[in-house]
Amino acid sequence: MHTCKSRLLSLILVLPLASFAALPHGFAEAVKPQLPDRAPVPQAAPAPAIPEASPVPPQPEQVSIPRPEPRPDQPPSREMFGPPIPDAPVKAEAVPASIPIPPSRPDGTEAQPGREMFGPPAPKMLPDKRSNVARPATMPIEETACRTRLKVLGAQFEESAPQSDAEGCALPFPLKLKRLSLSIDIEPDAVINCATAEASARFATAVIAPAAKAAFGDDLTAVSQASAYVCRPRNGTKKLSEHAFGNALDISRFTLAKGTAINVEPAPPEKNAKFLDAVRKAACGPFKTVLGPGSDADHALHFHFDLAPRRNGGTFCQ
Repeated sequence: MHTCKSRLLSLILVLPLASFAALPHGFAEAVKPQLPDRAPVPQAAPAPAIPEASPVPPQPEQVSIPRPEPRPDQPPSREMFGPPIPDAPVKAEAVPASIPIPPSRPDGTEAQPGREMFGPPAPKMLPDKRSNVARPATMPIEETACRTRLKVLGAQFEESAPQSDAEGCALPFPLKLKRLSLSIDIEPDAVINCATAEASARFATAVIAPAAKAAFGDDLTAVSQASAYVCRPRNGTKKLSEHAFGNALDISRFTLAKGTAINVEPAPPEKNAKFLDAVRKAACGPFKTVLGPGSDADHALHFHFDLAPRRNGGTFCQ
């Protein structure tokens, strides 16, 4: 049974192959496709038609932009754009050595020779009992006695013209202090009242000179003053300053024999600072008001000493 199945399978596989082999030779040739002897050459594609150009519309006629005419003060050839062409240098007029001061102020009042030359004028000062006091025909006894004591101290001075002002400043018997003692100069000369001159001379001889010798081993030869009599109010007020009565002296520098200068300033060198501090502390007593660096901005570069009358002889030292 198995043998019969194997033979049947072989017949099934061999029979189709034998049938294909028995086909005539021409049949295979018949089924081949017929090819032409020469392949046709492809024709080039026709070029696309170029569209006719549209007519160009006529352009408007170019209008020229008018060039602006030069200014009357401008030369015709000057460039109209960019940085200006520098003009020919003009010779500067000579500056006068001194600017003349008008003889009178805009308000019509005459300028006072002793008035401060900077800052606003004193406007409507508050009244002071020392203002506008009639000057005696003869010098009072206290004034003559003061001058005698000044001479004993070795101070040098000369009489000066009386000072007064409609706003209340008054110095009826001023003197021009030229030296504080035989060995101590004051620079420049100070126009003050005799009481302030005496207090300054005594203080320079008894306090400042010994303090300079102790601190620097040198002699005091000069004291530089920044302000004496000036007709003005206190800064920022309507109250007349003690300077308006010749009752104050501002000191800005001390000079020693070997040329050392000690300036009054906010932050001096340590050695100078000790000397200046000693002078400032000692001044509170001989003078009724003592101000300096640290008191306010107006006294940053000088000591202010004055003999302002205070209740019970008190002092104001700051």
